[in-house]
Amino acid sequence: MADASFDIVSEIDLAELDNAVNQAQRELSTRFDFRGTGAGVERSGEEAAVLSAETEDRVKAALEVLKEKLVKRGISLKAMEASEPRQSGKETKIDVAFQQGISTEHAKKIGKIIRDEGPKGVKPQIQGDKLRVTGKKRDDLQEVIRLLKGKELDVALQFTNYR
Repeated sequence: MADASFDIVSEIDLAELDNAVNQAQRELSTRFDFRGTGAGVERSGEEAAVLSAETEDRVKAALEVLKEKLVKRGISLKAMEASEPRQSGKETKIDVAFQQGISTEHAKKIGKIIRDEGPKGVKPQIQGDKLRVTGKKRDDLQEVIRLLKGKELDVALQFTNYR
């Protein structure tokens, strides 16, 4: 019998990201406290967005609205990285980047956790921007998933290709 395996990935559903950005924009355009502040959010590129408003406190409030919409759409805030507010002409802007894939540094940390605390006979392997975990028993693999879900990691994880 072949070894069982699964992949650990960090991905964002881009359609859900679009929906969250659109919902945030709709809320910013209709809410009373954002009237006349020029507050808005729009996608910039595949995995980024830009928030803008006339004042720094309004752009920070717009960021909170975006975070709320992302959580409702099932996108982890760990996958989001917001810059500090910056002045751009008369507007204040915040650049928001969304991380996809697991960096080599994070993959090494996760692999070390699996080797140190996981069941014996389970082997993690870095494959590009994902981590493949193989083992003889499916129960061991489920134990690894439980172990990683219980850890506070700096990256949003999903578990795919469970075979």
